[in-house]
Amino acid sequence: MPIKDVFLPLVGQPRGPALAAIEKCVAVAADLGARITALALEEEVYERPKVMLPYDRESAEPGSLREMSDVQQLLNAFTNATSRANIRAQSRTGKVPADQIPAILAEHARFSDLTLLPVKPHDSRTESIVDAFLLGSGRPLLLCPEHLAGDLRPKFGNVMIAWDHSARAARAVGDALPVLQAAASVRVVTVADEKTDAIVQSGTALVDHLREHGVHASFEAAKSRGSSIGKVLGNWANSHGMDAIVMGAYHHSRLNEIVWGGVTKTVIGEPPCWVMISH
Repeated sequence: MPIKDVFLPLVGQPRGPALAAIEKCVAVAADLGARITALALEEEVYERPKVMLPYDRESAEPGSLREMSDVQQLLNAFTNATSRANIRAQSRTGKVPADQIPAILAEHARFSDLTLLPVKPHDSRTESIVDAFLLGSGRPLLLCPEHLAGDLRPKFGNVMIAWDHSARAARAVGDALPVLQAAASVRVVTVADEKTDAIVQSGTALVDHLREHGVHASFEAAKSRGSSIGKVLGNWANSHGMDAIVMGAYHHSRLNEIVWGGVTKTVIGEPPCWVMISH
């Protein structure tokens, strides 16, 4: 199924890397030929009434009137980016309690083909939002690392599939088919110190399956050499000039805690490039 409707959550502070990430996410949506919908959420904070002196008009004016709010700055960046990209776009805003933001974003993501999510490295808020998406949206995520946004290419010419033979990896490949079909180069990579017959057969079978969808991919195994699988995948992607990684997420929730497998946590903590992830 083609990707025609994408979702972009807007939360946090409108700093340079965040604004650059918005620009790149809009560019990706334009390259896909999709409509993009932004939802900007602001934390609802209770403030006690202030005692003011008569005629103290400056103090009486809400902060949002004296200076542009974070939400408005994020929305302005989105509007400007969509105008430059000449893309169909719409936006919504809301003010909700902070602890409800991840669940509300995940619920809205159910009505799109793909969510483009700017992420900060090793950030607890990012992790809680990704956690909610993986459990509650039923849709794939495309992670945009804010710290690399300035150098990211919005067109995915070189794509890497992190293949571990699992059902979640197969789901990720299925979700990413439109991206894979548009790529110039697709590499299927399995991290294994020993290239067994089973590993080769699995990788070869995936390459054969992709060929039926017009995707001409190659398969290879990368040795871990004592490093974690997540780091190996990141280093491989960087050294081979990958624009994006497609991978399945190992995740389950226990007592409202975020519990990820090591590979998922490493990649989400600091994505080396665009990462399309499914659960």
